Amino acid sequence: MKRVVITGQGSINALGHTAGETLEGFREGRCAIGPLDLRDLDRLSIQIGGQVRGYDETAHFTRQELSLYDRFTQFALIAAREAVAQSGLEFEGELAKRSGVVLGTAGGGVNTWDDSYRAVYEEGKNRVHPFVVPRLMNSAATSHLSMQWNLTGPGFTVSTACASSNHAMGQAFNLIRAGVAPAMLTGGSEAMLCFGGIKAWEGLRVMSRDACRPFSADRNGMVQGEGAAIFVFEEYEHARARGATILAEVIGFAMGSDAADIVMPSREGAARTIAGALRDAGVSPGDVGYINAHGTGTAANDRTECAAVRDVFGADADKLMISSTKSMHGHLIGGTGAVELLACVMALREGVVAPTVGYNAPDPECDLDVVPNTAREAQVDVALSNAFAFGGLNAVIALRRV
Repeated sequence: MKRVVITGQGSINALGHTAGETLEGFREGRCAIGPLDLRDLDRLSIQIGGQVRGYDETAHFTRQELSLYDRFTQFALIAAREAVAQSGLEFEGELAKRSGVVLGTAGGGVNTWDDSYRAVYEEGKNRVHPFVVPRLMNSAATSHLSMQWNLTGPGFTVSTACASSNHAMGQAFNLIRAGVAPAMLTGGSEAMLCFGGIKAWEGLRVMSRDACRPFSADRNGMVQGEGAAIFVFEEYEHARARGATILAEVIGFAMGSDAADIVMPSREGAARTIAGALRDAGVSPGDVGYINAHGTGTAANDRTECAAVRDVFGADADKLMISSTKSMHGHLIGGTGAVELLACVMALREGVVAPTVGYNAPDPECDLDVVPNTAREAQVDVALSNAFAFGGLNAVIALRRV
């Protein structure tokens, strides 16, 4: 089995337009959730979100490119450019032939869906743009990343609701570990902050009208975000041979299904997946210093996740730091695990643990060290990133400091 490391990372989300700006936001404990700026806002009950602000698509793409790129694809390409540049890889020859792309997204081209429905049903048009299908398909971003860097190896998209990114990164990890590919672009992207995307989530009645406060006794729901994070996963010996800077090592991955309920999380299912990631990584609970929690800010998720962590870690749970960065950038749905992996890399590489902001009051059912409100300096050798999706589809990734 090959060792797998991360040699590049990039992001665009509410906290910043680069991975560096995102990490700065984590260190500052800055909340980027605020009033939304979008069409027909007055018809929405939920009017806040983690929106990417100050974004001009024409500064990044030509008019011809924009005819093909939904917002979620744009975000993926921007993040990938940063990640590939940091990695220093030049994808050509045999490396390009064998390397590939695996991305996660839950909704794909939601903005394209929204605009097209408006054109047909609201404006009464009988035609839509000829590129609607290539723009809205969930695999669009994967395809455009492969074309951008001529990656002709494994390429596919994973769509498992809020666990999409973690599942995608887990598959990229396994492909490299098995020797199928020497390098992979992986992560996730989501852009659901449009009228239809928010209206659909309103129907679930799990959304907060004012803030995302994971683990806090006064939490009242999740807040949507948007954006992308992309990583370069690379085989360790390949990275070492070219003198690459290694950000962290990916050491384990597990996935599992609750097989229980379409929306309610399962303590047993989450615990099985966490334990599976530890087993795959070959580490014990006492080795883990930090968990980036799924931590949505809903009563059910936070309570269930904390119980699952206690089931797996036992007495070692009291030594853990566990935080939810969704409190800062919102819930990116299919892209959320990728942005949150940045916090794990930061903890391992910089010794800074991102906080859970908006924490006002302790909840006896969430009695872990949730790193409230302020980032913390600490040496972390092993970190986990949790993702527990609607439908009971779970995915946990384990990283180690290098």
